[in-house]
Amino acid sequence: MISKNLKKKSIKILVMGLPGSGKTTLSKILKEKLNADYINADEIRKKFNDWDFSIKGRLRQARRMAEIANQTIIKNTTIVADFVCPVDEARKIFNADFLIWMNTIKKGRYDDTNSLFQTPKEFDFKVETFDAEIVSKKIISEIEKKLF
Repeated sequence: MISKNLKKKSIKILVMGLPGSGKTTLSKILKEKLNADYINADEIRKKFNDWDFSIKGRLRQARRMAEIANQTIIKNTTIVADFVCPVDEARKIFNADFLIWMNTIKKGRYDDTNSLFQTPKEFDFKVETFDAEIVSKKIISEIEKKLF
């Protein structure tokens, strides 16, 4: 059960990790449980027709994702962002209120992403299992502890 406080507060949640780590599955569950808006990095890339995966392109995508998320927060709506966000600088640009690191796999399906991926030094919750339904309950509890 989500607390009344969490229902009243809008927060920016980042679910990040390597491709194939379970970000989308968990993000969609959190979206439903938190009655939040949801953005997916691939859908945003598709919308802007921007498939540049260089560092410059990844940082541009982080700024784009942050802008969209920040516009949602202004409307007093929680947002869940599903985004690889592979480098520290991109995570700083996004500036999540609550960062979830999907540490469920050691290698993703893209060698370029694997080679530049930086293990996050700071995060609010580390996921190490693919059981998104159970993990989502623990995450919501941690969000409530951290923010209230």
